[in-house]
Amino acid sequence: MIRMCGRRIPGGAHVTIRPRVLVADDHRAMLDSLVRLLSGEFDVVAAVADGLAAVSEAERLEPDLLVLDISMPGCNGIAAAARLKDSGSTAKVVFVTNLHEREFVKESLALGDVGFVVKDRLVADLLPAIRRVLAGQSFVSPFVTR
Repeated sequence: MIRMCGRRIPGGAHVTIRPRVLVADDHRAMLDSLVRLLSGEFDVVAAVADGLAAVSEAERLEPDLLVLDISMPGCNGIAAAARLKDSGSTAKVVFVTNLHEREFVKESLALGDVGFVVKDRLVADLLPAIRRVLAGQSFVSPFVTR
């Protein structure tokens, strides 16, 4: 089950809404695919093409979850997530990547309970990864060495 996030609306009412997600990937086709995959269950509040834009938009929009490509220009996904965490962001993070190397998994998991999804398993792993991360657990795509 996906953890929903409660928010106050004008007038003091408390409503449960879908988690707010920011997506970042420097390849337009992949960015569009990520948005399509997520839009059914999540409120995609921004889709950006580089790490610096991800940091800027995350600071402005305060999403519940970041879905970040690791290899992006300007600032890679791991550096962007670390920068946001250092600035006090509480957003959960799922990394998506073509990189299967152990060093990237270790570096990403050092940030806490995060997801690590390889793009060739995106359809099978992205939603389960997000659910686990929102529940406070880590996720690593199968066949990736920790």
